[in-house]
Amino acid sequence: MSKKTGFTLIELLIVVVIIGILASIAIPKFSATREKAFISSMKSDLKNLATQQEIYHNSAFSYGSTMAIVGASKSDGVTITINEATGSGWAATASHAGLAAEHCGLYQGNAAAAGGDPGPAEGVIACTL
Repeated sequence: MSKKTGFTLIELLIVVVIIGILASIAIPKFSATREKAFISSMKSDLKNLATQQEIYHNSAFSYGSTMAIVGASKSDGVTITINEATGSGWAATASHAGLAAEHCGLYQGNAAAAGGDPGPAEGVIACTL
């Protein structure tokens, strides 16, 4: 008489249920981490734009109205719009292709961001979440 070895159907179903529970916990955590990364890239690009705007202002005595003029670069998926640029200030907003409604804004000087939240104070990046 030989004894058969292997897993029963109940044991296999229990393993599948456990894997499903672990996946249902891990997937939302991954989505939140991805969203934080998109927001971080928008903030980083706005900080880089602020630095480039100051460098440009020191040489031209006005702020640049486009990213190309000031020599700023942006991350993949990020769109930066300079809403206003004058001799005394500038404002910009950033959005990411991976985030539908969220955007970040920043202003310097006496400029106000058109159509977006410029931030609570000059030089402070604010994001709508």
